[in-house]
Amino acid sequence: MIILDPHQRTKLDDTSDTLFYESPRFVTHVDDGFIQQLTDLYRERLKPDTRIFDMMSSWVSHLPNEMEFAHVEGHGLNKAELARNSRLDHYFIQDLNDKPKFPLADQSFDAVLNTVSVQYLQYPEAIFSEIHRILKPGGIAIVSFSNRMFYQKAIAAWRDGSEASRVQLVKCYFESVPGFSPPEVIARQSQVSAMLQWMGMEGDPFYAVIGTRKD
Repeated sequence: MIILDPHQRTKLDDTSDTLFYESPRFVTHVDDGFIQQLTDLYRERLKPDTRIFDMMSSWVSHLPNEMEFAHVEGHGLNKAELARNSRLDHYFIQDLNDKPKFPLADQSFDAVLNTVSVQYLQYPEAIFSEIHRILKPGGIAIVSFSNRMFYQKAIAAWRDGSEASRVQLVKCYFESVPGFSPPEVIARQSQVSAMLQWMGMEGDPFYAVIGTRKD
């Protein structure tokens, strides 16, 4: 199923993503409240001693410190960031907008994670098909995001949308692939965000869309 038209896939900066991510960024791209919500969600939904694929990762994966996994595979575009990520057992470098097929075996992972990066995928239909392919039956994919982005590298469908329409877009990505269960949406406000709002400031909103491989 084709979801996006050619214009919706475009980026303001159409140079190679490999060049854009050439220099490491040892920062977190969301606030502490978002990170806590994400780690809590992983604690609720992931199981110990399972195989995890952390797609479009960086120097930190936000996995619960107390949980041990059988294997955590990482992927990204910056070797220095991935090398510093102590939770990764192995990683590979690949531009998914250039080569969307993962170098990973069918039904080899219990969970696939994507954190604040889905907005950069130009061919999400192909990527979510790959996510389904590598998941074991009953395996889950957790796609989390906020309202932050590298604006020049986000696709037009994301840049031009609202927070609500972005949630619907990620749901459509899952729904475009036969074999996923109806996606579940989670939208939460952290204690940090609530406190910031009370102080007249704004915290990062937390969204996650979760799909489960049915077969």
